[in-house]
Amino acid sequence: MSLWLSGIGISRGVAIGPVHRMHGADIDIPEYRIGADAVDDEIARFTQAAIDARAQLASVREQIPANAPAEIGAFIETHLLMMDDTALIDTVAARIREDRCNAEWALKLQSEDLIDVFDQMDDSYLRTRRDDIVHVTARLQRVLLKQEHPVRAGGDPATDTHAPVIVADELAPADIILLHQQGVAGLVTEHGGPLSHTAILARSLRIPALVGVRAVRRILSDDETVIVDGEAGHLIAGPDDGALAFFRHRQAANARYQRMLAVLRDEPAVSADGVRVTMLANVELPADTDEAAQVGAEGVGLYRTEFLFMNREDSPSEEEQLAAYRQVLGTVAGPITIRTLDAGADKQIGRTTKIATNPALGLRAIRLCLKETGLFRTQLRALLRASAEGPMRIMLPMISTVGEMRQARHLIAEVAAELDAEGLPRDRDLAVGAMIEVPAAALAAPTLAHYCDFFSLGTNDLIQYTLAIDRIDDEINYLYDPLHPAVLNLIRMTIDAGRAAGISVSMCGEMASDKRYTPLLLGLGLTEFSMHPASVLEVKRAVMGADVARLRQRAGEILSLTDAGAYREALDTLGRETLA
Repeated sequence: MSLWLSGIGISRGVAIGPVHRMHGADIDIPEYRIGADAVDDEIARFTQAAIDARAQLASVREQIPANAPAEIGAFIETHLLMMDDTALIDTVAARIREDRCNAEWALKLQSEDLIDVFDQMDDSYLRTRRDDIVHVTARLQRVLLKQEHPVRAGGDPATDTHAPVIVADELAPADIILLHQQGVAGLVTEHGGPLSHTAILARSLRIPALVGVRAVRRILSDDETVIVDGEAGHLIAGPDDGALAFFRHRQAANARYQRMLAVLRDEPAVSADGVRVTMLANVELPADTDEAAQVGAEGVGLYRTEFLFMNREDSPSEEEQLAAYRQVLGTVAGPITIRTLDAGADKQIGRTTKIATNPALGLRAIRLCLKETGLFRTQLRALLRASAEGPMRIMLPMISTVGEMRQARHLIAEVAAELDAEGLPRDRDLAVGAMIEVPAAALAAPTLAHYCDFFSLGTNDLIQYTLAIDRIDDEINYLYDPLHPAVLNLIRMTIDAGRAAGISVSMCGEMASDKRYTPLLLGLGLTEFSMHPASVLEVKRAVMGADVARLRQRAGEILSLTDAGAYREALDTLGRETLA
């Protein structure tokens, strides 16, 4: 008899294969005393394990796919730095010598002490940094216990019936990259949410995946066949022949669907009633522009610059930044929207080492740049010089007041005057816009529009700040709701303000890349979408099948509903009608 388990589908697709249970951070640790004559050998064993684990991570870093988000590389770099941290490595060796305990036990004790420190912090974001300690120590423990990823390498997961479905308590980004290289069919974890690190990477690698399937390792057995439906959020254990036949048909249909989408590459994104929609790509690294071109993106709606600043003691020079911006301008047709440095919160750079009480609400993004004007001016000089190379726009992150926008534009004007005095070319009509990701900015959009050439809706943070939730906190991520009436009204207000002011409004958050939301966003008046390249063709197809005039009428009717049940039912109906 089949068993159905439910979780959160984070990466669409169907996986069929035998279960392989992995012990991510939940490992049985042996605890025993050692003799005085064995201490040096035990320290040497731990030291070698740390060397091997670091080499493993360095290898993983080289295997990060080009289309993976930049923060994935930052996670790996953070873990590599922790491998050299005396608070972890040297202290474990000292414990072995002082307490005469085995390396695994000493590592466990030290990691527990460090985790306790993070757990006692008031800020929810900082408490989540404990996960880095958990992941790094788990990797060291696996090396010590010789349990490093015992997964049989597979072939093409879509056709290899023996490719395993990994079932774990949780998986670090490095684990997922290694497992992808081994050809796993799917991923299922007990913890995690739709915007967790696992989710971000699984979507980039297009691995069908579920998170939040509680107690799944205890319920399932190794080698039993399961089906993972990443879209519906279901896992089926012990499927009968009928279920296997149905889901294999789904796999084949999905392959045909992907081939069909490829045909749309060079087609314009025009709705059924003739509304032209612009399809842009979000880009993390200069090399990612190749994938954007392959799916026919008309430009870049969000080019993140943090990769230039992270994991280094100094700041990148003007010439270094200029070279990176020129590279992306030279490889993508269409306009490139480059976001200025968005450091702080989950993206720390060398000079932002101070631990804030609440990083998500502290000195970050435009706030940091307006405080560290030397840092900001260097980036602005590189950006303005690069603007002479091709169509480009500058986007300022986390704008919350008109004063911030005016101050930033004043600095841009000063830098432009400097370049003119030096005889360096620049685009004299360079557009400067604001990223709308703070509720205050959306509410003030009619006024803010007078100081902006365009708006871009950053829905990831807009939803987080509007609903007062930490979007990477497993305990409350169920509250993360893009369809909450407050969120949709802020989106509509921003679009309406942009239209009234005659400036363009795009959306570059995760919401733009999900075809389920495309009909509603079109109904709210959005005509410029920017997303991960992997989603461009799917969203384009949804646009081409839409009657935008009807959607705009229906969206207005839906937002006027006050009954929560009727509201949600109407939204679901709108999506089904358009995507049918």
